[in-house]
Amino acid sequence: MCSIFDRTIYPDPESEKAIMGSVVYCIHHKEGCQWSDELRKLKAHLNTCKHDAVLCAAQCGAMIPRVLMQDHLRYTCPRRRANCEHCAKEFSGSALEEHQGNCGHEPVYCENKCGAKVQRRHTQQHLQQHCSKRLVPCRHCGQRYTQDTVGAHGASCARAPVPCPQRCAAAPARDELDAHLRDHCAAASLPCAYRDAGCRFKGTRQALDRHIEESCQAHLALVCGVATRQARQLESLRSALAKLALNQSGALVWRISDFAAKMAEAKCKEGVELVSPAFYTSQYGYKLQASLFLNGNGAGESTHMSVYIKILPGEYDALLRWPFAHTVSFTLFDQSSTPDRACNMVESFVPDPTWKNFQRPSKEPDALGFGFPRFVSHEMLKKRNFVKDDVLFLRVKVDPSKIVAV
Repeated sequence: MCSIFDRTIYPDPESEKAIMGSVVYCIHHKEGCQWSDELRKLKAHLNTCKHDAVLCAAQCGAMIPRVLMQDHLRYTCPRRRANCEHCAKEFSGSALEEHQGNCGHEPVYCENKCGAKVQRRHTQQHLQQHCSKRLVPCRHCGQRYTQDTVGAHGASCARAPVPCPQRCAAAPARDELDAHLRDHCAAASLPCAYRDAGCRFKGTRQALDRHIEESCQAHLALVCGVATRQARQLESLRSALAKLALNQSGALVWRISDFAAKMAEAKCKEGVELVSPAFYTSQYGYKLQASLFLNGNGAGESTHMSVYIKILPGEYDALLRWPFAHTVSFTLFDQSSTPDRACNMVESFVPDPTWKNFQRPSKEPDALGFGFPRFVSHEMLKKRNFVKDDVLFLRVKVDPSKIVAV
């Protein structure tokens, strides 16, 4: 046996023949080529296969499949020659790519989004002169609006002139029309200044001036009539307000201020009487009023403070039961700073139904009423804190459990 290096290897003709005769697919089968045949025919097929890459026909150096050569030469080859579709000028491939997007003849949409397409070289002229979205000033007020809305603004612009509705020669601005009609319009029909007083005259400004000059007496009479009616209304309102302010709780806390001065006056003058605000025992009850003699009255004169209650003519007397029969109490408050040591002065009475004081009052109430002529002595007033800060408090209360309701 000899070594392998001493032997010569010869191809096997039969094996080579078998291989070259085997059936194969085109190497571009995955790209879509459907060719298949013997291996020996593959080279010849590749010389014509449309999927096989060959050098660019324009010698740009690119390897391009035959099937894409036309598109390459037309659209992507750097050495191609083509005309711009907008300006028709011829450019090489790379120059055309730079030219596209800058061509002055290319139509582009307006940057104001008005919807128009204009050649790139005319965009500035369009924005300044033709664009419906360009800003233009209103010729009346000077405010800037888009071209397509300035007309609608003019229909409501405050400074736009409008014809006078009275058909005078003036054309005031819309926001000055009221002032024009009120102060300047020669054709306006104006009411008399005394219209609220009842004057019904209406006429032009000139006629109105003449009317006011000639109607002084008539206007004075109208104003006097208005003043009289207003006085009646005011009195009615005062009366209604007084009714609303009336106490209807059946209890009155009467605050007597400036006690020292009032006591000094009572001692100097005989019969000085203080009267309280009127109050009702209920909403539709009896009308009462308290009276106070600081220096006393009758049996308490000069030594005691006297207190009385009187029945006044009320609005609902016709609906109430007579004689008045409710318990009435008077409370003089001790204003001691220590509430536990306070000792109020309390007196009360049950009306005697036979007494005249408690019958239904006439239009003129009883001059004195009923109460206690010796309610509290002057000495007691000084000993306790019934008067504090020159103020005295007296409560008059009607027992609500005995209110007669109709």
